[in-house]
Amino acid sequence: MVLHNRKYLKENRKELRNNLTPAEAELWKYLKAGQLQGRKFRRQHSIGNHILDFYCPSERMAIELDGQIHYNSITEYFDEKRDATLQVLGIKVLRYENKDVFQNLEAILQEISNNFSK
Repeated sequence: MVLHNRKYLKENRKELRNNLTPAEAELWKYLKAGQLQGRKFRRQHSIGNHILDFYCPSERMAIELDGQIHYNSITEYFDEKRDATLQVLGIKVLRYENKDVFQNLEAILQEISNNFSK
């Protein structure tokens, strides 16, 4: 069974990569090309039926950036279910608010690094 980058999600992933949110575009500047401690990240990588904002295969780590749409009980419920599904697959999920990318970028990059295996 294919778990990563299922074909039926290919166009969705491409569309999301071509239309990053401002916060995603900003964080990507620091994650791309192995800039963060040599770790390779992918944008809009899918696992199962979920498209992740960023995924680091070597660390089995997902990074999700949440905007206003995520701050209601229904979306929070689905985010929690999704995170639990990913955790069962051995994937650590780190979540940040979009505004924090602009207000606390260094702290976010440090926390991501702190979650790398040594």
